Amino acid sequence: VQLQASGGGLVQAGGSLRLSCAASGRTFSSYGMGWFRQAPGKEREFVATISWSGRNSYYADSVKGRFTISRDNAKSTVALQMNSLKPEDTAVYYCAAEKYRTGSPSSVYDYWGQGTQVTVSS
Repeated sequence: VQLQASGGGLVQAGGSLRLSCAASGRTFSSYGMGWFRQAPGKEREFVATISWSGRNSYYADSVKGRFTISRDNAKSTVALQMNSLKPEDTAVYYCAAEKYRTGSPSSVYDYWGQGTQVTVSS
């Protein structure tokens, strides 16, 4: 599966952005999806994950209550709605996929998108 992330940009603190990740292939509904982010000088960190059915999702504590992950299997897309953004949310955001698996470790996922930059100004 090939992944294409989009929707990043520059936003003021307290604002919102919606990231989208489009997947190629006809078996998107078989893939657990995740969002990760990497800030300059830091390791890539887990943000959110959603199961292949969309019934289960899990968030990092740092984004819980502010971010929402969702998916549309008919359109082969996964989204990350980010509200109440903070300067510490500034990072390159990556979507990731793995067949019939979800989880927080990046090692779970074999397929990665190219990343989209999110910058939150104070």
